[in-house]
Amino acid sequence: MFSLSDRQQEVLARIEAKGFITLEALADMFSVSMQTVRRDVIAMHEAGLIERFHGGAGAKGGVLVDRMDHGQKRMIGRSEKRSIAEHVASLVPDGAFVYIDVGTTMEAAAEMLALKPDLYVVTNSLHVAAAFDPTRHDVRILPGRLSGPDGSITGEETVLALRALRPDFALVSCSAIEPGGSVMDFDPGKIAVKRMAMSVARKSFLLAITGKFGRTARVEIADRADFSAIITEETGGNPVADRAE
Repeated sequence: MFSLSDRQQEVLARIEAKGFITLEALADMFSVSMQTVRRDVIAMHEAGLIERFHGGAGAKGGVLVDRMDHGQKRMIGRSEKRSIAEHVASLVPDGAFVYIDVGTTMEAAAEMLALKPDLYVVTNSLHVAAAFDPTRHDVRILPGRLSGPDGSITGEETVLALRALRPDFALVSCSAIEPGGSVMDFDPGKIAVKRMAMSVARKSFLLAITGKFGRTARVEIADRADFSAIITEETGGNPVADRAE
């Protein structure tokens, strides 16, 4: 698989956020020559990650992240996801009962939460479950159908099993947050699980890098106001919209 450099990861993140960026803007951003960023763009285009246009680069087919495989998604915004994970870990107390959603941001959160003792974790992600040590945590994987290479489990059985639970926290991911406040994703099967987790948990945290704001996807999960808190890499110790009792 094509291996992304740190600069190429940032280029992908910028294209994800904006849809299109000029070579001149990239050269200014990284303080490198136009030839350098042009080589990056050509390599990423040939790898099928982006579209190359005259004077710039844009999202492939208009939906960049949706077309990436799981390994490529893990390369995007690694430092931002780690920052989000640190924020989440500061909010979840030892011994809490936590639902953790699917996705690479959730996997980063799981790795950080795994450092805390005595968590009770339920998830529909095989990758999330694998981040925890079963000798230190009680980890349950929801039943259902394995849905893809991201290790997600979905289906009616998944939703029904989750409906009987009462997590202290639901950590939920998304693909996009529209300017009007709609939190969006692509897969209706995953969205059904996300909605159920939000409905049964005492607090629901939306975890999203800032590059997802201002974008759109196919189906609405919820409105951003429906979450107890929205945690981004810019949140610090003060997650926005924390309204839960």
